[in-house]
Amino acid sequence: MQQIERPLDKAILKPQEAVRKFDLKQYAPSAALSRWIEKFWTLSYDLAGEAPFSQTVLSYPSVNLTLECEDGTWSAGVYGVPRSTFTRTLTGCGECFSVKFKPGGFYPFWRQPASSLTGRTVGFGELFGPAGEALARRLPEACEPGERLGIMERFLLELCPERDETAELAAQIVADAAGDRGMVCVEDMANRHGLSVRSLQRLLDRYIGVSPKWILQRFRLQEAAERIRQGGAADWSALAADLGYYDQAHFIRDFKSVVGQTPDAYARASEAGK
Repeated sequence: MQQIERPLDKAILKPQEAVRKFDLKQYAPSAALSRWIEKFWTLSYDLAGEAPFSQTVLSYPSVNLTLECEDGTWSAGVYGVPRSTFTRTLTGCGECFSVKFKPGGFYPFWRQPASSLTGRTVGFGELFGPAGEALARRLPEACEPGERLGIMERFLLELCPERDETAELAAQIVADAAGDRGMVCVEDMANRHGLSVRSLQRLLDRYIGVSPKWILQRFRLQEAAERIRQGGAADWSALAADLGYYDQAHFIRDFKSVVGQTPDAYARASEAGK
């Protein structure tokens, strides 16, 4: 089991507070699953005697399979891509073990449109039948991350995923949107990959679960939040232009509607949390 040393994802808002509240570890998948899985991750926390802690995440367009325990109560679910921000409130003591799939990477294991999971959490049994129910019972019995990882990998390999070139195209489209700040509209995304806008929408609905517009907005706002946290973005007009927004007002409106705060308020809160 290879542990990955990475900084917290851009998706985690106010990470300087998060690192004081929970311990996050990340692990690489085996070669047999690396085509579809980005990483395994574990999280543990002990907030006994402390106030509850709420963590908000600007989620990536990825599916997660997650086992959770809060104060001795276990649950297991498949998390589709959230429609907006995802907020989890931690109380007491708990832990989490999760598989983060690459964008489009869950499709070969389930072979159903990813959009049917968007905004939902579905139990292992509902998606995978008796085998999923058995997995949800077995994982809590394994105390070590390496043992859980092995159980999960064997389960996923037994689903016999096959290479899907269209799923890989969907993943590449998402990667291009994440890495190219010059890609600012859906037409740019479609043209880059030789698709019509309608074909692009259908492809992403099936393999990713969200629209091209959602993807472009999400990566722009993750980038904006990261720059604000680092203290390098006080000129909202310049930041809006750099991220491809038509004007400052559109940027501020999008940021507030998704993050829940204006860029000014987020900047102040980030500075106060350092």
